[in-house]
Amino acid sequence: MKSKLLLLLCIATLGLASCKKDTIIQETQNKTVVFDIQPTQWVLSTDGKTYSYQYTNLPELDDYSLSNEGTVMSIAYPSTGGAYTTYIPMPFVYNVSAYSYEAYRGGVNVLIQSSDAQSTIPVRPTTTVRIKFTILSSRNVT
Repeated sequence: MKSKLLLLLCIATLGLASCKKDTIIQETQNKTVVFDIQPTQWVLSTDGKTYSYQYTNLPELDDYSLSNEGTVMSIAYPSTGGAYTTYIPMPFVYNVSAYSYEAYRGGVNVLIQSSDAQSTIPVRPTTTVRIKFTILSSRNVT
């Protein structure tokens, strides 16, 4: 009886030991690009109503991304210690200036316009701002 029980226990041990647990790690397909804009890099439009900065080093932003994926842009101002710790998603209004962006194949255009109907001149940032641009992968179901 003991030998049968021992044989059964050995078979069960071998059977359980042969089970293998696989850990599947799914890599995120989202892409994030971070860049800084110096105060002198903002360009005022000819009508004086829009400051803009063009970032053209985005090969990840292709026709497929524009048609099927989403984009999010956030801006950060340096804290008193100089670190960029808080990001604000665009579009938003700060000190009467409306911040927004346009995405196109290969780049983005960061825009600042005045939200005040009485004073249409936008306020240019006086410090370096950090931009975080994220392409969110998505499956188009339409």
